[in-house]
Amino acid sequence: MKVIRFKGILNTFLLLIIQFIGLLLIYALLRYGFYLYNKSLFPNVSGTELWTMMLGGVKFDIVAILYINIIYILLQSLPVPFKYNERYQKVCKWIFVVTNAIGIALNLVDYAYYPFTLKRTTGTVFGQFANEENMGKLFGDFLIDYWYLLLVFVLLIFCMSKIYSQLQLERAKVKGWLFYICQFMCFFIVRFFLFVGGVRGGWAHSTRPITLSNAGDYVKSPEEMNIVLNTPFSMLKTLKAVKLKEEHFFTPQELDRRYQVIHKPTERGAFKKLNVVILILESFGREHIGALNKDINGGTYKGYTPFLDSLIGESYTFKRAFSNGRKSIDALPSIITGIPSVGEPFVLSIYSGNRTTSLAKLLGDEGYETAFFHGAPNGSMGFSAYTQLAGFKHYFGKNEYNNDADFDGIWGIWDEPFMQFMADKMDELPQPFFVSFFSLSSHHPFKVPEKYAGKFPKGPLPLHEPMGYADYALKQFFAKASTMKWFENTLFVLVADHATVSHLPEYHTAPNAFAIPIIFYYPGGNLKGMSNKLVQQIDILPTVLNYLNYPKPYFSFGFDAFSEREDNFLVNNIGGVYNFFQGDYFMTHDGQRPTAIYNIAEDKFLKKDLLSDRSLADSLDKTLKAFIQRYNYAMIHNKLVAE
Repeated sequence: MKVIRFKGILNTFLLLIIQFIGLLLIYALLRYGFYLYNKSLFPNVSGTELWTMMLGGVKFDIVAILYINIIYILLQSLPVPFKYNERYQKVCKWIFVVTNAIGIALNLVDYAYYPFTLKRTTGTVFGQFANEENMGKLFGDFLIDYWYLLLVFVLLIFCMSKIYSQLQLERAKVKGWLFYICQFMCFFIVRFFLFVGGVRGGWAHSTRPITLSNAGDYVKSPEEMNIVLNTPFSMLKTLKAVKLKEEHFFTPQELDRRYQVIHKPTERGAFKKLNVVILILESFGREHIGALNKDINGGTYKGYTPFLDSLIGESYTFKRAFSNGRKSIDALPSIITGIPSVGEPFVLSIYSGNRTTSLAKLLGDEGYETAFFHGAPNGSMGFSAYTQLAGFKHYFGKNEYNNDADFDGIWGIWDEPFMQFMADKMDELPQPFFVSFFSLSSHHPFKVPEKYAGKFPKGPLPLHEPMGYADYALKQFFAKASTMKWFENTLFVLVADHATVSHLPEYHTAPNAFAIPIIFYYPGGNLKGMSNKLVQQIDILPTVLNYLNYPKPYFSFGFDAFSEREDNFLVNNIGGVYNFFQGDYFMTHDGQRPTAIYNIAEDKFLKKDLLSDRSLADSLDKTLKAFIQRYNYAMIHNKLVAE
């Protein structure tokens, strides 16, 4: 390859322009690769629309590249003659290669990570994995599973380094005052004009610095914003904590009529002190459960959870149940505390120190023993810290299990032995008790214990085999629990933490990306049936408390799932975009106005946008804004408990 030599008094700035254009081409290539890798998750993107997204993405790439290369740009644009020294330029080269390698790596990681979270990785990822003890092992397994992405990364870095070496500067012959004047003027243009304008996304006085939501200008549905964005931009723009803004859409009186968050005791009888056990199942999306998909493939679809299918026949199950987030770190506050994440995980937000309502605290105050079980090393995912704040009196993790013979080598103790351990510990607890468990075996890297190799169907997704194992672990737990004295007096709630990667086309939609099971099983009662009512994770807290005839007022963003009222709604917020469900309708919303509306009962593939129906849009918009006003006020003013 021929060496290109840059001559003249402005040669360093010409070099910067050439390198900047080269990086823009790399980011465009990475964007197109991201789309191809996850094409099944963007089924409605046409060639013309993709071209619009590619062009729109340039604005976000400019911001990311400028931030990543800020040190390199500074070093190359300084108005000093010694910047042409060979050693100085070698330092510049390594800064350029290393910093841009990080940006490229972050984009490639999201090729694989996006199907699990349905959004570009954000700055909260550092808090999410801050307490993991096995990051080296997780990183190694990721590289093995996605070796081809590592190969692409190495190839891109090699090419970038090789091309850089072919672009060489020659010392400017002009010296003296002319050199410094020209260099300083260019330095000023680069640092103050191009950099400020590029980072803000424009030079107009009214232009505000661009954020993730600006990607909506180039798409027709919120999930497609992830094609326009790049991962370094998403992370850089979310490093600062999300600070909610107090809204005043309604007067206090009108807000009370629209949406109440203080739940008062029912008049249905005395407080029933049943034991309560919530089993949170890792990645158990509704798609993978045969009993909840009897209309799939002409009724022949069996799923991968035969035991859960049988338990559904003995339980009260909601066919239209949804999670309030897409990550495990979102699930615990939603399920136990009844608080959905908005913009970022609640436990990582600046409001995580607020006083909160929780099932552990409320039932603990009524004399319940409370315990949380999770087979990972204590501190993993921040669960031990959260459960302490939520009022759990006991925490049982890998440390308490104290037998590494059952360690899966990555996340923690295999589900089957850990759930047997949990049953024994529960048998030691005084009644009534409230217990919650979070499984871990149905998770990447999707392995099962060696003794069960070949026992469970593999299916089209790597997830399916370990899901079969987790279902088997559940079966063994109930087999043991059913022999214990507390079993008949226990209300079990089974719920997934979130949905995950999908295979069936019916689940490649924005609403069904959150579809999960929510199941209530009471072996000592007559709680059976199948309901079409909309239910979400934050509804579990009020549903359990109302079923027990809890005798005091309490705070909850959710609704009683067993109530005959049908005006309830569901909400989640991914990357600053609201997803809102009410009745048969699904709406996306940017916080100020609806962006799309679909009738998901009649239009399951979201082909017909009903946004033009102003009456419908206005009704849904006002209901969501009532939630936003309540949520933001309660968070900002620390009003998450009933006084």
